[in-house]
Amino acid sequence: MSFFNSLGKSMGRKGSTGPTSPTTPVPQSKGQGYPQPRSNNSNQQQDVALYSQPSTPKLFLSKPFVEASLVKGSLKTLVLLPKYLDVMEWVAMSMFDFYNNVNLFYGAVSEHCTAKDCPTMTAGDQLVYTWVDNNNKHVKLPASTYIDYVFTWIQALLEDQSIFPTRAGVPFPANFPSTCKHMYRQMLRVFAHLYQAHFEDILHLRIEPHLNSLFAHYLVFGQEFDILDQKELRGPSSTPTGIGYLYDAWRTSGKLD
Repeated sequence: MSFFNSLGKSMGRKGSTGPTSPTTPVPQSKGQGYPQPRSNNSNQQQDVALYSQPSTPKLFLSKPFVEASLVKGSLKTLVLLPKYLDVMEWVAMSMFDFYNNVNLFYGAVSEHCTAKDCPTMTAGDQLVYTWVDNNNKHVKLPASTYIDYVFTWIQALLEDQSIFPTRAGVPFPANFPSTCKHMYRQMLRVFAHLYQAHFEDILHLRIEPHLNSLFAHYLVFGQEFDILDQKELRGPSSTPTGIGYLYDAWRTSGKLD
């Protein structure tokens, strides 16, 4: 099911404007001063590469780690829209759960994600995410600062009743799908940094099956509701980078079917 194609059936809101472009930040609510991320991956490409290996082998692509999982069987059963539940409600609940879970995983390794150890928000070979500040300038930040900005921004959105309404009868805004797609993109980057920079820390904690299960669930959910942007998995020259290799490996093995 396409999340965006469900708008006409699920919104029912009069006088709303069209969805905001997912490449632009969600407008701030009055009184909110949370930072605003933008799509700013300078190495974005649109092609989808076949499964291959990076020049420098990564632990998360090596056996048995790439196969470690808590979930057996098809992950798609976990993401399918439950009967009688509105798609907006389902996506909203899922985004809330994904945010809480990725926050927990980052918290488990955050003591190793310092300005000294992670001076930039790396997510793969030659791939560094920059933050677009209020002056529309691309700024390189320590990964811990970047991720803190992301989590602060998402937390504020989740608590904003005009975007994530919790009262019965209150409709979701017209830009809800594009907001979720942008949130998804930013959380994907946190996953990318966890795998790229902190997988050894994950192994020391023996939680790699848990991380793999959550991330695979996240990818399948993104595929199902059309909020996974393939460009975020690509690096220079349309080749996969970081989690792009992991995505291709899992797709080849059928894990994401």
